[in-house]
Amino acid sequence: MTQVVVTRPEQDASAWIDSLNEAGFKTSRFPLLQLTEFLTTQTALEALALLKRSQAVMFVSANAVRFLAHALRHHPDWVDHFQVARAWCTGPGTAAALAQCGIPACQIDQPASQSQQLDSEALWDVVASQVVQGMNVLFVRGADESGTTAGRDWLALELEKAHVKVFAVAAYQRTPTQLTESQKAQVQKFIADGAIWVFSSSAALQALVAQCPQANWSMAKATVTHPRMADLAQKIGWGAVAIAPPGLRSLQASIKSLA
Repeated sequence: MTQVVVTRPEQDASAWIDSLNEAGFKTSRFPLLQLTEFLTTQTALEALALLKRSQAVMFVSANAVRFLAHALRHHPDWVDHFQVARAWCTGPGTAAALAQCGIPACQIDQPASQSQQLDSEALWDVVASQVVQGMNVLFVRGADESGTTAGRDWLALELEKAHVKVFAVAAYQRTPTQLTESQKAQVQKFIADGAIWVFSSSAALQALVAQCPQANWSMAKATVTHPRMADLAQKIGWGAVAIAPPGLRSLQASIKSLA
C-alpha cells in the first residue's frame, strides 16, 4: 500500500486524508505549518474599514476567509458589503468558505473549473474586465512568522499596473511547525520507505528542508499542486516530483504516477 505524507496545516488536512484513505492509500498526517489568529480587536476594525472601501476583496485561501470571519464575528454586517463588492478567490474551497459566510455565489469570482491551474493568473483572466483605474482592491491573506503579509504579489502587481489601489491585511499567521528529533527521524524513515510527500505550499516544503539538512532528498518523492513548487523541489534536489492538476482525483492520479 502506497504511503502518503500529507503536509497541510491541521485545519486543512482532513479532507485530503479522508479522500486518499478512501482511494486506498495509507496516509500520515504531518503538518509542516501552523495557523493562528493574527487580527486583534483594533486591527480587525481597521480591516473592516478597508473592506468596506473596496470594490473587490481577494481572499487568498479558505483560511483567509475563516480567520477574517472569526475576527469579525461581532460585526456580521461585513458580509452585506458583498451585495455590491466582488469576492475574488482562486479555488472552489475558498469559494465554498465564502458561500458559507453568506456571500452570494453571483458575487464570487474564481477561475473556470477547467483551468490548468487555479492561481492568480487564471483568476486574472476572469476579473480583468472588472478592473478600472482608481478602484480599491483588498487582499486578505496570511502573515509569515515575522508578521509580514505573506504570499505572491503577481496579481497585486498587475492591479497596480492598471492604476488600482491595492491594500492587504493579514487575517492569520503562518509559522513553520518545529519538528522534534523524533519527527526528524520519521522524515528519514518516510524517505527510506519510499513515501510520497504531498505539498500544497512552498512554505511547507521550505520548512521541511530547512529543519532536516541531513536528509537525502535525492531519494524523496513528492506530489505538488503548482509548477512553482515543482521547480523549487527540483532545485533543492528532490528525486521525483509530480504536479497534480486541480481536484482530488487529479491528486490521486499524480500520487499513483510516483508509486
